[in-house]
Amino acid sequence: MTARNASAAIIGAGDFIGAAISRKFAAEGFSVHAGRRNGDKLAPLLADIAKAGGSATGRSLDARKEDDITAFLQEADAKAPLEVCVFNIGANVNFPLLDTTERVFRKVWEMACYSGFLAGREAARLMLPRGKGAIFFTGATASLRGGVGYAAFAAAKAGLRMVAQSAARELGPKNIHVAHLVIDSGVDTAWVRERLKEREGEEALANLPPDRLMRSEAVADSYWSLYQQPRDAWTFELEIRPYGEKW
Repeated sequence: MTARNASAAIIGAGDFIGAAISRKFAAEGFSVHAGRRNGDKLAPLLADIAKAGGSATGRSLDARKEDDITAFLQEADAKAPLEVCVFNIGANVNFPLLDTTERVFRKVWEMACYSGFLAGREAARLMLPRGKGAIFFTGATASLRGGVGYAAFAAAKAGLRMVAQSAARELGPKNIHVAHLVIDSGVDTAWVRERLKEREGEEALANLPPDRLMRSEAVADSYWSLYQQPRDAWTFELEIRPYGEKW
């Protein structure tokens, strides 16, 4: 592992996708700064990265608070120049329309859209003076399609997509790569496997092909692929799904 004089800030470094992205960029020599709502849960991730010879710090983060996002990204930049910012907050909830309260709708929007705007804006403030950087946003099926029961989530994720698209058009000519990654699949977690068992039964789960569900590491590899793209062929939007996913 060759250390770089660059940091990667991961906003929403949960146990699966966010952790995998953190590990990948740390393995590639970045100084990683990871944030999530319950920062004490980052301990295993930080220990894994350190054991592998990487550099990582982390803390609790409420991405809906402007001052918190600003401070978090400045902390990453203080370790090494901020070169990558990944916004990976989900807020996936399902409520029938009539059961979707004002509080639910607003909270989901704050988590999945507003906080993404804050992250992108504050990352750009740090990257623009240096004339380089990458800002990546995690999207979902709901970024493109409003499903039954997903009025709040789809509105927030579609809004995040437009924030990313506007930022890409503005920042791209200034050598900052902005990309939006649509994850059109369930990621392989205990929760997803339980839902699969409910829908298809124990036998289907027992005979699940190893690549039926998307691995967190595969998502992280997609982000690394985006980062490595040459400037004359940047991708704004990348959709990924397992080979067997119906779409």
